[in-house]
Amino acid sequence: MKITIIDGQGGRIGRTVIEQLKKRHNDLELYAIGTNSAATASMLKAGADYGATGDNAVIVNAADSDIIVGPIGIVFANALLGEITPAIAAAVGASKAYKILIPVSRCNHFIAGCAEAPMGDYIRCALDKIEALL
Repeated sequence: MKITIIDGQGGRIGRTVIEQLKKRHNDLELYAIGTNSAATASMLKAGADYGATGDNAVIVNAADSDIIVGPIGIVFANALLGEITPAIAAAVGASKAYKILIPVSRCNHFIAGCAEAPMGDYIRCALDKIEALL
């Protein structure tokens, strides 16, 4: 099963997801795809097995992933302060992978029915869903 974690900015969300997944399932192979090199480096330091950066890395890896995890902005063109290009948003959206999107309120959107909670709670919820899919 190919699990791809996509993040931008400093990679904090992706880093936390990877750290926690590796604690729960050290045998999983995790692909860290950053929109910038800092995000990729942060996720690799957290224990990702593979890492790549940029639009093409997202396009290639989203195409054959089973699960994609990341902040909700990865499906919105120009989100994450412009780091999510239209090509990235389209690749993630078009992927047949099961997408686990972590709510972040900085992307100029509101998700009806999603309660305000600390980021740690959202990440725990995402990890629980990944485990249910394994």
